[in-house]
Amino acid sequence: MIRISQPSNLELQALSVLWHLGPSTVATVMEELPDGKERAYTTVLTVMQNLEKKGHVRRVKHGRAHIYQAAHPQKSVVSEAVEEFVTNTFGGRLGEAVMALLASGALTAEEKAEISRHLKQSKTLAPKKTAKKPVATVKKSAKKTAKKAATKASKR
Repeated sequence: MIRISQPSNLELQALSVLWHLGPSTVATVMEELPDGKERAYTTVLTVMQNLEKKGHVRRVKHGRAHIYQAAHPQKSVVSEAVEEFVTNTFGGRLGEAVMALLASGALTAEEKAEISRHLKQSKTLAPKKTAKKPVATVKKSAKKTAKKAATKASKR
């Protein structure tokens, strides 16, 4: 499997526009960037060209305009970024990450229902694991217990 380089934050914003709206021009992407910051057309054009070089978008010429479309589905690009985020920010603790995400904004009723459905079907609800002591620890513990018993027996 060929590993595709992870997009930068601004590149992810541009990709999110393409995933949401579908194939778009640079001007459309520029207007719809989620952070709402003012950027020059040439800045967004450079972002789109970089995404094309990285293999994240495809460009099609339509008359004089260039139309960009996402080359990969959102899930395939985002899953690696999310995994890295959860690992690096929350030490791999998915529950803490979910709670932080939920605390960061409000959900619509439809989003809440969809999340509930997904949780019911999710593979992430793993059975509770019982902590097993390493074999070396068990052996040491058994030796200590035997030694204590022998000491008590000799004192009697």
